[in-house]
Amino acid sequence: MLTTPAIRALSRARPGAHLTYLVEPQAAPVVAQNPHLNDVIVAPLRHGFARVREDASLALRLRRERFDAVLDFHGGPRSSLLAWATGAPVRIGYVIKGRGWMYTRRIARPRGHRPRHSVENQWDLVEALVGGLERPTPQANPVEMVANAAADGRMSSRLASWGFAPTDDLVVVHVGAGNEFRRWPESAFGDVAALLLAANPNRRIILTTGPAQAARAEDVRRIAQARGAAPTAVVVACDLDLAELRSLVARAAVFVGGDSGPAHVASTTATPMVVIFGPTTPVVWGPWRDPELAMESVDVGTLPCRPCDQRTCEPGDYRCLRTISPGTVAAAAERVLARARSAGERTL
Repeated sequence: MLTTPAIRALSRARPGAHLTYLVEPQAAPVVAQNPHLNDVIVAPLRHGFARVREDASLALRLRRERFDAVLDFHGGPRSSLLAWATGAPVRIGYVIKGRGWMYTRRIARPRGHRPRHSVENQWDLVEALVGGLERPTPQANPVEMVANAAADGRMSSRLASWGFAPTDDLVVVHVGAGNEFRRWPESAFGDVAALLLAANPNRRIILTTGPAQAARAEDVRRIAQARGAAPTAVVVACDLDLAELRSLVARAAVFVGGDSGPAHVASTTATPMVVIFGPTTPVVWGPWRDPELAMESVDVGTLPCRPCDQRTCEPGDYRCLRTISPGTVAAAAERVLARARSAGERTL
Protein backbone atom coordinates (compact mmCIF):
# COMPACT_ATOMS: atom_id res chain seq x y z
CA MET A 1 0.00 0.00 0.00
CA LEU A 2 2.74 2.45 0.91
CA THR A 3 4.36 2.04 -2.52
CA THR A 4 1.31 3.37 -4.40
CA PRO A 5 2.38 7.05 -4.21
CA ALA A 6 5.73 6.01 -5.74
CA ILE A 7 3.94 4.09 -8.49
CA ARG A 8 1.95 7.19 -9.40
CA ALA A 9 5.08 9.35 -9.35
CA LEU A 10 6.96 6.96 -11.64
CA SER A 11 4.05 6.82 -14.09
CA ARG A 12 3.92 10.61 -14.28
CA ALA A 13 7.68 10.99 -14.60
CA ARG A 14 7.90 8.37 -17.35
CA PRO A 15 4.48 8.46 -19.10
CA GLY A 16 5.65 6.19 -21.93
CA ALA A 17 7.05 3.47 -19.70
CA HIS A 18 5.48 0.02 -19.37
CA LEU A 19 5.18 -0.56 -15.62
CA THR A 20 4.98 -4.09 -14.23
CA TYR A 21 4.40 -4.80 -10.53
CA LEU A 22 5.43 -8.06 -8.86
CA VAL A 23 3.40 -8.94 -5.76
CA GLU A 24 2.50 -11.93 -3.59
CA PRO A 25 -1.14 -13.14 -3.58
CA GLN A 26 -2.33 -11.71 -0.26
CA ALA A 27 -1.50 -8.12 -1.24
CA ALA A 28 -2.44 -8.44 -4.92
CA PRO A 29 -5.88 -6.75 -4.52
CA VAL A 30 -4.10 -3.54 -3.54
CA VAL A 31 -2.58 -3.07 -7.00
CA ALA A 32 -4.76 -5.32 -9.17
CA GLN A 33 -6.64 -2.38 -10.70
CA ASN A 34 -4.09 0.36 -10.18
CA PRO A 35 -4.53 2.76 -13.13
CA HIS A 36 -0.80 3.57 -13.29
CA LEU A 37 0.30 -0.03 -13.89
CA ASN A 38 0.35 -1.89 -17.21
CA ASP A 39 0.81 -5.36 -15.75
CA VAL A 40 0.66 -7.15 -12.40
CA ILE A 41 2.49 -10.44 -11.86
CA VAL A 42 1.34 -12.45 -8.85
CA ALA A 43 4.14 -14.56 -7.38
CA PRO A 44 2.71 -17.67 -5.66
CA LEU A 45 3.82 -18.07 -2.07
CA ARG A 46 4.77 -21.71 -1.62
CA HIS A 47 7.04 -23.56 0.78
CA GLY A 48 9.87 -26.05 0.57
CA PHE A 49 11.00 -27.43 -2.79
CA ALA A 50 7.80 -26.20 -4.46
CA ARG A 51 8.89 -22.64 -3.70
CA VAL A 52 12.37 -23.19 -5.12
CA ARG A 53 10.87 -24.59 -8.32
CA GLU A 54 8.30 -21.79 -8.55
CA ASP A 55 10.88 -19.05 -8.00
CA ALA A 56 13.20 -20.55 -10.61
CA SER A 57 10.36 -20.51 -13.13
CA LEU A 58 9.44 -16.95 -12.14
CA ALA A 59 13.05 -15.81 -12.46
CA LEU A 60 13.19 -17.14 -16.02
CA ARG A 61 9.96 -15.36 -16.86
CA LEU A 62 11.24 -12.08 -15.47
CA ARG A 63 14.50 -12.36 -17.40
CA ARG A 64 12.59 -12.96 -20.64
CA GLU A 65 10.69 -9.72 -20.06
CA ARG A 66 13.99 -7.83 -20.58
CA PHE A 67 13.20 -5.05 -18.11
CA ASP A 68 15.25 -1.87 -18.41
CA ALA A 69 15.03 -1.10 -14.69
CA VAL A 70 13.86 -2.78 -11.49
CA LEU A 71 12.95 -1.11 -8.19
CA ASP A 72 12.95 -3.39 -5.14
CA PHE A 73 10.57 -1.71 -2.69
CA HIS A 74 10.60 -4.71 -0.35
CA GLY A 75 14.27 -5.50 0.18
CA GLY A 76 13.70 -9.01 1.52
CA PRO A 77 15.75 -12.07 0.46
CA ARG A 78 13.19 -13.23 -2.11
CA SER A 79 12.59 -9.84 -3.69
CA SER A 80 16.29 -8.94 -3.91
CA LEU A 81 17.12 -12.29 -5.50
CA LEU A 82 14.35 -11.91 -8.08
CA ALA A 83 15.45 -8.35 -8.81
CA TRP A 84 18.97 -9.65 -9.53
CA ALA A 85 17.61 -12.54 -11.60
CA THR A 86 15.89 -10.15 -14.03
CA GLY A 87 19.27 -9.15 -15.38
CA ALA A 88 17.99 -5.59 -15.80
CA PRO A 89 20.84 -3.13 -16.45
CA VAL A 90 19.48 -0.86 -13.70
CA ARG A 91 18.49 -2.49 -10.40
CA ILE A 92 17.75 -0.14 -7.51
CA GLY A 93 17.38 -1.21 -3.89
CA TYR A 94 18.34 -0.29 -0.36
CA VAL A 95 21.74 -0.78 1.23
CA ILE A 96 21.24 -4.20 2.82
CA LYS A 97 24.02 -6.22 4.37
CA GLY A 98 24.75 -9.35 2.37
CA ARG A 99 22.37 -8.48 -0.49
CA GLY A 100 23.42 -5.04 -1.68
CA TRP A 101 25.57 -6.58 -4.44
CA MET A 102 22.38 -7.64 -6.23
CA TYR A 103 21.61 -4.00 -7.09
CA THR A 104 23.41 -1.65 -9.46
CA ARG A 105 22.32 1.37 -7.39
CA ARG A 106 21.98 1.26 -3.62
CA ILE A 107 19.97 3.76 -1.56
CA ALA A 108 20.80 4.33 2.10
CA ARG A 109 18.09 3.47 4.58
CA PRO A 110 19.61 3.96 8.05
CA ARG A 111 18.68 1.43 10.69
CA GLY A 112 16.81 2.55 13.76
CA HIS A 113 13.99 5.02 14.18
CA ARG A 114 13.89 8.15 12.06
CA PRO A 115 11.06 10.69 12.07
CA ARG A 116 10.43 9.98 8.39
CA HIS A 117 7.43 8.25 6.85
CA SER A 118 7.76 4.92 5.08
CA VAL A 119 6.22 6.45 1.94
CA GLU A 120 9.24 8.75 1.73
CA ASN A 121 11.60 5.77 1.94
CA GLN A 122 9.84 4.16 -1.05
CA TRP A 123 9.93 7.49 -2.89
CA ASP A 124 13.72 7.51 -2.65
CA LEU A 125 13.94 4.59 -5.07
CA VAL A 126 11.91 6.37 -7.74
CA GLU A 127 13.97 9.52 -7.22
CA ALA A 128 17.13 7.46 -7.82
CA LEU A 129 15.74 6.37 -11.20
CA VAL A 130 14.11 9.51 -12.61
CA GLY A 131 15.48 12.39 -10.50
CA GLY A 132 13.98 15.81 -9.97
CA LEU A 133 10.95 14.75 -7.94
CA GLU A 134 9.47 16.99 -5.29
CA ARG A 135 9.13 15.37 -1.89
CA PRO A 136 5.80 13.58 -1.47
CA THR A 137 2.97 14.92 0.66
CA PRO A 138 -0.18 13.07 1.68
CA GLN A 139 -2.29 15.83 0.12
CA ALA A 140 -0.68 15.59 -3.33
CA ASN A 141 0.42 11.95 -3.22
CA PRO A 142 -2.00 9.88 -1.09
CA VAL A 143 -2.01 6.11 -1.03
CA GLU A 144 -4.59 4.66 -3.37
CA MET A 145 -6.54 1.49 -3.99
CA VAL A 146 -9.21 1.39 -6.68
CA ALA A 147 -12.73 0.31 -5.66
CA ASN A 148 -13.65 -3.16 -6.90
CA ALA A 149 -17.21 -3.54 -8.25
CA ALA A 150 -17.32 -7.28 -7.59
CA ALA A 151 -16.18 -6.78 -4.00
CA ASP A 152 -18.80 -4.04 -3.57
CA GLY A 153 -21.49 -6.49 -4.66
CA ARG A 154 -20.28 -9.17 -2.26
CA MET A 155 -20.25 -6.72 0.64
CA SER A 156 -23.78 -5.53 -0.13
CA SER A 157 -24.93 -9.15 0.06
CA ARG A 158 -23.02 -9.71 3.28
CA LEU A 159 -24.52 -6.66 4.98
CA ALA A 160 -28.01 -7.77 3.97
CA SER A 161 -27.34 -11.24 5.38
CA TRP A 162 -26.48 -9.65 8.72
CA GLY A 163 -29.80 -7.84 8.72
CA PHE A 164 -28.22 -4.39 8.58
CA ALA A 165 -30.33 -1.59 7.16
CA PRO A 166 -29.05 1.13 4.80
CA THR A 167 -29.75 3.68 7.55
CA ASP A 168 -27.49 1.92 10.08
CA ASP A 169 -24.19 3.59 10.94
CA LEU A 170 -21.47 1.01 10.33
CA VAL A 171 -18.42 0.95 12.60
CA VAL A 172 -15.50 -1.21 11.44
CA VAL A 173 -13.22 -2.28 14.29
CA HIS A 174 -10.16 -4.21 13.17
CA VAL A 175 -9.01 -6.37 16.06
CA GLY A 176 -6.24 -8.28 14.27
CA ALA A 177 -2.62 -8.04 15.34
CA GLY A 178 0.43 -9.48 13.63
CA ASN A 179 2.46 -9.79 16.82
CA GLU A 180 2.25 -9.32 20.58
CA PHE A 181 3.62 -5.80 20.38
CA ARG A 182 0.54 -4.64 18.46
CA ARG A 183 -2.06 -6.65 20.31
CA TRP A 184 -4.41 -4.32 22.11
CA PRO A 185 -6.38 -6.48 24.61
CA GLU A 186 -9.65 -8.11 23.58
CA SER A 187 -11.29 -6.59 26.64
CA ALA A 188 -10.28 -3.10 25.46
CA PHE A 189 -11.76 -3.62 22.01
CA GLY A 190 -14.90 -5.05 23.60
CA ASP A 191 -15.24 -2.00 25.81
CA VAL A 192 -14.83 0.34 22.82
CA ALA A 193 -17.55 -1.48 20.91
CA ALA A 194 -19.90 -1.28 23.89
CA LEU A 195 -19.17 2.42 24.45
CA LEU A 196 -19.83 3.31 20.80
CA LEU A 197 -23.10 1.37 20.78
CA ALA A 198 -24.25 2.93 24.05
CA ALA A 199 -23.71 6.39 22.57
CA ASN A 200 -25.81 5.62 19.48
CA PRO A 201 -28.09 2.58 19.24
CA ASN A 202 -28.29 3.01 15.47
CA ARG A 203 -24.69 1.86 15.14
CA ARG A 204 -23.63 -1.61 14.05
CA ILE A 205 -20.15 -2.92 14.90
CA ILE A 206 -18.27 -5.13 12.43
CA LEU A 207 -15.20 -6.81 13.93
CA THR A 208 -12.66 -7.65 11.24
CA THR A 209 -9.55 -9.80 11.34
CA GLY A 210 -7.90 -12.61 9.42
CA PRO A 211 -9.05 -16.25 9.64
CA ALA A 212 -6.18 -17.17 11.98
CA GLN A 213 -7.51 -14.72 14.61
CA ALA A 214 -11.22 -15.42 14.29
CA ALA A 215 -11.33 -16.73 17.87
CA ARG A 216 -9.98 -13.40 19.09
CA ALA A 217 -12.72 -11.50 17.29
CA GLU A 218 -15.32 -13.82 18.80
CA ASP A 219 -13.90 -13.06 22.25
CA VAL A 220 -14.26 -9.33 21.56
CA ARG A 221 -17.88 -9.85 20.53
CA ARG A 222 -18.67 -11.80 23.69
CA ILE A 223 -17.07 -9.10 25.84
CA ALA A 224 -19.05 -6.36 24.06
CA GLN A 225 -22.27 -8.26 24.65
CA ALA A 226 -21.37 -8.76 28.30
CA ARG A 227 -20.99 -4.97 28.50
CA GLY A 228 -24.53 -4.49 27.21
CA ALA A 229 -24.22 -4.61 23.40
CA ALA A 230 -27.22 -6.18 21.66
CA PRO A 231 -26.37 -9.57 20.07
CA THR A 232 -27.50 -8.36 16.62
CA ALA A 233 -25.42 -5.16 16.82
CA VAL A 234 -21.99 -6.84 16.71
CA VAL A 235 -20.85 -9.24 13.99
CA VAL A 236 -17.54 -10.86 13.07
CA ALA A 237 -16.03 -10.83 9.55
CA CYS A 238 -12.79 -12.80 9.49
CA ASP A 239 -12.80 -13.96 5.87
CA LEU A 240 -12.65 -10.72 3.87
CA ASP A 241 -10.01 -10.17 1.23
CA LEU A 242 -8.44 -6.72 0.95
CA ALA A 243 -10.83 -5.57 -1.79
CA GLU A 244 -13.82 -6.55 0.34
CA LEU A 245 -12.32 -4.88 3.40
CA ARG A 246 -11.86 -1.64 1.49
CA SER A 247 -15.44 -1.84 0.23
CA LEU A 248 -16.70 -2.31 3.76
CA VAL A 249 -14.64 0.54 5.23
CA ALA A 250 -15.64 2.89 2.40
CA ARG A 251 -19.30 2.66 3.43
CA ALA A 252 -18.61 2.83 7.18
CA ALA A 253 -19.13 5.82 9.46
CA VAL A 254 -15.75 5.24 11.14
CA PHE A 255 -12.81 2.81 11.19
CA VAL A 256 -11.03 1.90 14.44
CA GLY A 257 -7.94 -0.30 14.56
CA GLY A 258 -4.27 -0.68 15.34
CA ASP A 259 -1.25 0.17 13.24
CA SER A 260 -1.64 -2.52 10.59
CA GLY A 261 -2.16 -3.21 6.91
CA PRO A 262 -5.96 -2.83 7.19
CA ALA A 263 -5.47 0.68 8.59
CA HIS A 264 -3.56 1.58 5.43
CA VAL A 265 -6.33 0.04 3.33
CA ALA A 266 -8.79 2.21 5.25
CA SER A 267 -6.66 5.27 4.52
CA THR A 268 -7.50 4.93 0.80
CA THR A 269 -11.11 5.85 1.63
CA ALA A 270 -12.63 9.08 2.97
CA THR A 271 -13.95 7.27 6.07
CA PRO A 272 -13.04 8.85 9.46
CA MET A 273 -10.30 6.87 11.17
CA VAL A 274 -8.86 6.21 14.61
CA VAL A 275 -5.55 4.33 14.66
CA ILE A 276 -3.99 2.98 17.86
CA PHE A 277 -0.18 3.04 18.05
CA GLY A 278 2.00 1.11 20.49
CA PRO A 279 5.73 0.64 19.79
CA THR A 280 5.48 2.34 16.40
CA THR A 281 4.83 6.03 15.74
CA PRO A 282 2.44 7.90 13.43
CA VAL A 283 5.27 9.96 11.94
CA VAL A 284 6.65 6.77 10.36
CA TRP A 285 3.59 4.54 9.95
CA GLY A 286 0.58 6.85 10.16
CA PRO A 287 -2.15 6.78 7.48
CA TRP A 288 -0.81 8.64 4.44
CA ARG A 289 -3.83 10.57 3.19
CA ASP A 290 -5.13 14.13 3.04
CA PRO A 291 -5.11 15.51 6.61
CA GLU A 292 -8.33 17.36 5.81
CA LEU A 293 -10.06 13.99 6.19
CA ALA A 294 -11.15 13.20 9.75
CA MET A 295 -8.50 11.10 11.47
CA GLU A 296 -6.83 10.72 14.86
CA SER A 297 -3.86 8.74 16.09
CA VAL A 298 -3.97 7.47 19.67
CA ASP A 299 -0.82 6.57 21.59
CA VAL A 300 0.53 6.62 25.11
CA GLY A 301 2.94 9.47 24.44
CA THR A 302 6.61 9.58 25.38
CA LEU A 303 8.25 6.54 26.95
CA PRO A 304 11.99 5.83 27.30
CA CYS A 305 11.57 2.57 25.38
CA ARG A 306 9.32 3.88 22.60
CA PRO A 307 9.65 3.42 19.66
CA CYS A 308 11.33 0.03 19.64
CA ASP A 309 12.31 -2.69 17.17
CA GLN A 310 9.51 -5.00 18.43
CA ARG A 311 11.85 -7.82 19.36
CA THR A 312 11.93 -7.58 23.16
CA CYS A 313 9.66 -5.55 25.43
CA GLU A 314 12.11 -3.99 27.90
CA PRO A 315 9.52 -3.36 30.67
CA GLY A 316 7.89 -6.69 29.84
CA ASP A 317 4.31 -5.45 30.02
CA TYR A 318 3.80 -3.81 26.59
CA ARG A 319 2.86 -0.63 28.39
CA CYS A 320 3.12 1.52 25.26
CA LEU A 321 -0.03 -0.17 23.98
CA ARG A 322 -1.85 -1.75 26.89
CA THR A 323 -2.07 1.38 29.02
CA ILE A 324 -4.18 3.10 26.35
CA SER A 325 -7.71 3.14 27.75
CA PRO A 326 -10.87 2.15 25.85
CA GLY A 327 -12.42 5.46 26.85
CA THR A 328 -9.62 7.36 25.13
CA VAL A 329 -10.15 5.45 21.88
CA ALA A 330 -13.95 5.75 22.01
CA ALA A 331 -13.69 9.49 22.63
CA ALA A 332 -11.36 9.85 19.62
CA ALA A 333 -13.92 7.99 17.48
CA GLU A 334 -16.66 10.36 18.59
CA ARG A 335 -14.45 13.35 17.74
CA VAL A 336 -13.65 12.21 14.20
CA LEU A 337 -17.33 11.42 13.63
CA ALA A 338 -18.29 14.91 14.80
CA ARG A 339 -15.58 16.45 12.63
CA ALA A 340 -16.81 14.56 9.57
CA ARG A 341 -20.41 15.61 10.23
CA SER A 342 -19.32 19.23 10.62
CA ALA A 343 -17.35 19.15 7.37
CA GLY A 344 -20.36 17.65 5.60
CA GLU A 345 -22.64 20.37 6.94
CA ARG A 346 -20.21 23.07 5.77
CA THR A 347 -20.08 21.49 2.33
CA LEU A 348 -23.86 21.52 2.12
